Amino acid sequence: MKRFFLLNCLLSLLIVSACKKQTEEVTSAPIEDYSPLVAGKYITYQLDSFKYLPFSLKDTTITYQVKYEVNALTSDNLGRPSFRIIRYIRKSSLATWVPDNTFIALNTGGALEFVENNQRFLKLKLPIKEGYTWKGNSYIDTYSLNSPVRYLDGWDYIYEGVNASLTVGTFHLDSTLTVNQRDEIIGSPGFYNEKNFSKEIYAKGIGLVYRKFLHTEYQPATPGSAAAYSDQSYGITLTMTGHN
Repeated sequence: MKRFFLLNCLLSLLIVSACKKQTEEVTSAPIEDYSPLVAGKYITYQLDSFKYLPFSLKDTTITYQVKYEVNALTSDNLGRPSFRIIRYIRKSSLATWVPDNTFIALNTGGALEFVENNQRFLKLKLPIKEGYTWKGNSYIDTYSLNSPVRYLDGWDYIYEGVNASLTVGTFHLDSTLTVNQRDEIIGSPGFYNEKNFSKEIYAKGIGLVYRKFLHTEYQPATPGSAAAYSDQSYGITLTMTGHN
């Protein structure tokens, strides 16, 4: 009788656990809520591009206006239906938009894949809930000896502030989510050191509204060479300025 009771309890726990999991999956917002992919949709940003001057410790920031526009339905390199996104750039509102890059975005139903410079990122992933984490750079070759992006290895993306109201630039947004991707310092001041920081914010019904990325590699002075940052050191900040 006691064994029968324990089996019933175990079965009940399994059923409750399965129901809870199904409820979480059902109540999770779909990917398209935070990344609507419709031909003609666009978002404009202020782009602040940060870099160090060659072989020096001096940095500079150049500001542009950019527009990301969903261009048309196409296929990715695996033959899956995807959307082509064209980036346009200009120096000021008086200049003409000029296309300067193309990306591929794919909503698989369970994740948002974004291909940039031949690197496939998992930008969003279900379930969208506080604290959920995943390996966002798992499709990227970060382990080959000649890989230029080894610093992207092992990044844990994690949701924070799901459904939070937030002000980005001049926009007050009712429902956003933040994806924290990396915040690390490797090494010590005065010696070789590396900094990696990456964060993105998405707004419901709009898409990406803010992005900050920074990667720096400091090389200390050696005989015949002054201390400097490598030419792979750079950063960008995207802040939404408009959308349709």
